Amino acid sequence: MTYISGEDAPEGGYDKPGGCPFCLAPGLAGADSLVVARGVLVFAVLNLYPYNPGHLLICPYRHVADYTDLTEDETVEVAAFTRTAMRVLRAVSTPHGFNLGMNQGSIAGAGIAAHLHQHVVPRWGGDANFMPVIGRTKVVPQLLHDTRDLITKAWPVSPD
Repeated sequence: MTYISGEDAPEGGYDKPGGCPFCLAPGLAGADSLVVARGVLVFAVLNLYPYNPGHLLICPYRHVADYTDLTEDETVEVAAFTRTAMRVLRAVSTPHGFNLGMNQGSIAGAGIAAHLHQHVVPRWGGDANFMPVIGRTKVVPQLLHDTRDLITKAWPVSPD
């Protein structure tokens, strides 16, 4: 409900880097950031409001809204992190499939349209049950920090 009501939205909105959670997350200390892996140009962070346990977002560090505005190097690293995210999630939680996607613009469903992010959502058979429709709630059977620990430990360290 915090997300739906906008309670945690910054006063000035998400358009400027100072109020953007994707700009702020890499600078937060330890587990508070929910960042699971850092690259040169992008990072992987757990979604604070996940559809399923392990729902990751691949974000460029640069505050950019549109996929076509990514540099070639950013595009390549977003793709590489997406692949690694899928491999790691398969290793730690054996999902049956994935939803991958970017919502470009608020009209397309982007909650934070000002900062591009690639969703990597693990899926299991039967995970879309009656709870969201009838109970108007979502059951996520794992705490974010527990999920973060599993993914962080399994994420391969890049050689420097």
